[in-house]
Amino acid sequence: MDRVTVAFRRLSNDATIPRYQTESASGMDLAACLSADLHIAPGRADIVPTGLALAIPEGYEGQVRPRSGLARRHLIAVLNSPGTIDADYRGEVEVILMNFGKEPFVVHHGDRIAQLVIARVARADLLESASLPSSARGAGGFGHTGVGS
Repeated sequence: MDRVTVAFRRLSNDATIPRYQTESASGMDLAACLSADLHIAPGRADIVPTGLALAIPEGYEGQVRPRSGLARRHLIAVLNSPGTIDADYRGEVEVILMNFGKEPFVVHHGDRIAQLVIARVARADLLESASLPSSARGAGGFGHTGVGS
């Protein structure tokens, strides 16, 4: 397993430091850093601050992903999933939570709202070409292999 050091800064003394919940977890939990409860109405989204800024090393990104328990129990998801934190971003990490449920959802200070995965990235050099090499799939698009395939 690769290890990388990610420097962070608390923008609020009340910010929760992200941590892995188990030894083999790939994502560490991000927690809400709020001065008051945040109510997200059904069918609405809101931005939830974490009170943290990160310095992700060059060649890596932070991926902000939903927590499965929130999705399953409350139909709460990260709207732009996965959200990307670029290596050169130094602002506050915020999470866009969407309430797909039928009931209002309340976020409290310290609630675990998302997961943060640190992943390697590659930069692509694009090469314009008059034709592309063939493949078994070809131009088959969305759903071309059938439902459940």
